[in-house]
Amino acid sequence: MRYHYTSFVSMKLKYSLSLVLLFLLSTFCVLAQKKDESGDTKGDRQIKGVLIGGINLTQVDGDQVYGFHKVGANVGVGGILPLGHHLSLSLDILYDERGAYRKYAPQSDSISHIPYYSLKWNYLTAPLMLHYEDKTTWTFGLGFSWGRMISFKELEHNKPQSWNRADTITYRTKNDFDIIADIRFRIWKHLKFDISYSYSMAKIRTRLFNNGAKQWNRDQYNNVITIRLLYYLNEKYLPPRYTFHHQKKKPKTKDK
Repeated sequence: MRYHYTSFVSMKLKYSLSLVLLFLLSTFCVLAQKKDESGDTKGDRQIKGVLIGGINLTQVDGDQVYGFHKVGANVGVGGILPLGHHLSLSLDILYDERGAYRKYAPQSDSISHIPYYSLKWNYLTAPLMLHYEDKTTWTFGLGFSWGRMISFKELEHNKPQSWNRADTITYRTKNDFDIIADIRFRIWKHLKFDISYSYSMAKIRTRLFNNGAKQWNRDQYNNVITIRLLYYLNEKYLPPRYTFHHQKKKPKTKDK
């Protein structure tokens, strides 16, 4: 009963996030349209390229292993198309490492092989995102991503497991559809820092677990926190030193 309840809560959470995402995307479009109608056209209208490098902190919900303990690469290239004042659309092509990890077995497990569990599935992903940039320093993004698994490696008690195990895998797909939200800010000229969160909209696979006394099924989803550096190419407009400037106080004049 506990696992059915967890799956139900996970499904409601994903639907809620999708609705919030659609609402925020609509809000961004309205804000951009109002800015354009006001006649304020200051900003960078150039199509830009982006070099991307960073790491994923990942876990797989539904694998009986908890915590963002798996570290993987997140590298690639992207393009940004300005749509209007403060608004832009981006498309990236990424090599994306995901999975789960636990070094030591729980105390209830008598097998002590290290690692207790390691799952590594690598994707090529293509995130499509809408961004809203505020005062050329902070950028907020929302969007969707499609990923295709290109390699797979799973260890249980340090023993390799097959992707096509008929005894424990009841459903599997190499496609991953995610919702994504991210925040970016400029740290030096064309270099930005980015942190994002993504979650699978559909299950990757369903696994059958058995502890000897009972067995149960759990759907599995990617759950990813990404930390990256982004270097923008062909960015013509930059804010003045992208720092806060203090206004000089005018000297007080004595009344005659």
